[in-house]
Amino acid sequence: MDGWLSAGGRKLVLGMVHLSPLPGTPFHEEGSFERTLETAVRSARALEEGGADGCLIQTVDRVYTVDERSDPARTVAMGLIVRAVAEATGERFLVGAQLMRNALQASLAVTKVAGGSFIRAGALVGQTLSPHGMVRPDPLAVMDYRRRIGARHVAVIAEVDSMHFRWFGGEKTTAEVARAAQSAGADAVSLCHPDEDTALEMIASVRAAAPQLPVILAGHTRHENAARLMAAADGAFVGTCLESGGWGGEIDAGRVAAYVDIVRKVER
Repeated sequence: MDGWLSAGGRKLVLGMVHLSPLPGTPFHEEGSFERTLETAVRSARALEEGGADGCLIQTVDRVYTVDERSDPARTVAMGLIVRAVAEATGERFLVGAQLMRNALQASLAVTKVAGGSFIRAGALVGQTLSPHGMVRPDPLAVMDYRRRIGARHVAVIAEVDSMHFRWFGGEKTTAEVARAAQSAGADAVSLCHPDEDTALEMIASVRAAAPQLPVILAGHTRHENAARLMAAADGAFVGTCLESGGWGGEIDAGRVAAYVDIVRKVER
């Protein structure tokens, strides 16, 4: 990895680009793919125009498999969207992929081939209970695949305590999970909590346990709390507060610019 996750003290603002169900999934609407691709490109351009550092392109389905499987049509569709976004934005704009729920090898393949920069792993170590069953990652297989396809430069940001991941059994602290993820090959970790003080405590615990490990907020940031949370973290995945009309709406470049302005003031 080239170190962009922790370079120069810059706080990363990574906007969320949520996709409608893709081909190969049970709730895909026939004929909707081109519209989904065009919306993703518009969203990424709005993020770039507003000054964001990049985006995470994330599949949004109503049901998911809990293992590494990703339907071939779904994987191809995701690759086409990531490529289109990468081509429509500047070379410094970071493009990430997350094939939910935890298709990490497919996410790596898409990102490597389509010209992306990073993936977010819903689960890299341990296991977590989801509404669709137990998610049991295989970090050895993921890291071996990453090496085999020449994707070491593709950063892996691992969830360690968030709406997508809780250590099943609860016997490990957030900091312990973060250190385990780092040992397994994660380049950064992401975490969040709806309570601001709790989120800050989680960040501090990871800082103490793994001082060199970048910490990205996985959610629950908005314009009102960005200054406080981003003062402690290295970056954030930002969604709803950038979308007109709430979650799933069009990304508004003005909302992005206002959020980015708050973050840049924190850096000074």
